[in-house]
Amino acid sequence: MTNQEIVAKLWNLCNVLRDDGITYHQYVTELTYILFLKMAKETDTDSQIPAEYRWDKLAGQQGTDLKKFYNRLLNDLGENSTGRVREIYSGARSNIEEPKNLEKIIKSIDDLDWYSAKEEGLGNLYEGLLEKNANEKKSGAGQYFTPRVLIDIMVKLINPKVGEVCNDPACGTFGFMIAADRYIKDQTDGLLDLPVDVQLFQKQKAFTGCELVHDTHRLALMNAMLHDIEGEIVLGDTLSNAGKSMKGYDVVLTNPPFGTKKGGERTNRDDLVYPSSNKQLNFLQHIYRSLKSDNQARAAVVLPDNVLFADGDGANIREDLMDKCNLHTILRLPTGIFYAQGVKTNVLFFTRGATDKGNTKQVWVYDLRTNMPSFGKTTPLKVEHFAGFMQAYTAQDRSSVQDERWNLFTREQITEKGNSLDVGLIRDDSVLDYEDLQDPIESGEEVVAQLEEAVDLILSVVKELKSLGGGK
Repeated sequence: MTNQEIVAKLWNLCNVLRDDGITYHQYVTELTYILFLKMAKETDTDSQIPAEYRWDKLAGQQGTDLKKFYNRLLNDLGENSTGRVREIYSGARSNIEEPKNLEKIIKSIDDLDWYSAKEEGLGNLYEGLLEKNANEKKSGAGQYFTPRVLIDIMVKLINPKVGEVCNDPACGTFGFMIAADRYIKDQTDGLLDLPVDVQLFQKQKAFTGCELVHDTHRLALMNAMLHDIEGEIVLGDTLSNAGKSMKGYDVVLTNPPFGTKKGGERTNRDDLVYPSSNKQLNFLQHIYRSLKSDNQARAAVVLPDNVLFADGDGANIREDLMDKCNLHTILRLPTGIFYAQGVKTNVLFFTRGATDKGNTKQVWVYDLRTNMPSFGKTTPLKVEHFAGFMQAYTAQDRSSVQDERWNLFTREQITEKGNSLDVGLIRDDSVLDYEDLQDPIESGEEVVAQLEEAVDLILSVVKELKSLGGGK
């Protein structure tokens, strides 16, 4: 049985829980609680779990006893265990109401072909589950999910090296860092080519992140653990003052969440020179400030079009970016690769300078958007679509590349445009601004409210019709 088949089986188990009203995202979180125990057993690492809560004890329970045992297990592991176990189960609670459903899920997991899963890698299995969740529109997880092909290309071009500290300040389920770790492992025979102390550094220090949402943080911890990564993954808000200490990185790879700061949210960092209501502009400031000032530290960041042309603080932030960093490349991404159709995005590639002034002399822009298909489930994004860009990016002499999509803009030309980086494309007035997108939770609640209103209206009409019928 392949990992793909195991993922499909695990995913289909979600149907068992429909009567409990569980969402796909809640299901993946619930699966994480259960899979952690099973995978610990399969990898002989269950010594970190108290003996009374190991897999065989859980699998031996039935009915209401199982439900009580499981709830006690979640509570105790979250409060009384240590290390990653405590982090993963912190604040955990079950959404499964029916004991028979819990029993069925545990039995189904126990019956899977774990030998095959281990051969392919449990980390790959879990990544497959996370990807399935992101691709399922009903899960609501896709809004922050970066396509694997784009992650791998960004990692390859940024070229993380052994001994460097990498970070994702909005890490989601830790996809960028997993890919960066895999990239280095592929070049070092799974780190075995390295001295023991360097292997330890790669495992414990090289890959770090920060995630705001508790359940997503849990998934990130599990994902990292299954890929044998022990770097710090902070539960918190990079854009709060807690983010001030997140600095000194060699590499940053990230796709910050969209949205506008609303009243009542945490105050902006007091060390950001140009605090903005636009989250991406704040993240961009944090990222280039978090890099080492050594002419080598570098970043690749996915950002929406509005970051390229926003006035006011936006223009100041772009000027500051081009002063402190060499913004050498912008990739204008095709539409449809993220969940909100019509959203226009880009990847900015830059290197932090040793000084704080005049680091950007020119910017190369590759237009992978114009006359490209709109990507989605029917037209998946593939590595071949990036062939022209990869060739242009890696060319020894970029000016020798003959490709109409590849264009150079001097710093002077950009200054003349008011520091707008909306270059290399004809401005598309159909652009859907990330700022205009509602928070997915808010928009979901709005839809529910509208549906409830419609139901009330229908019921009142039915009532009226019944009363009219009764009067005849």
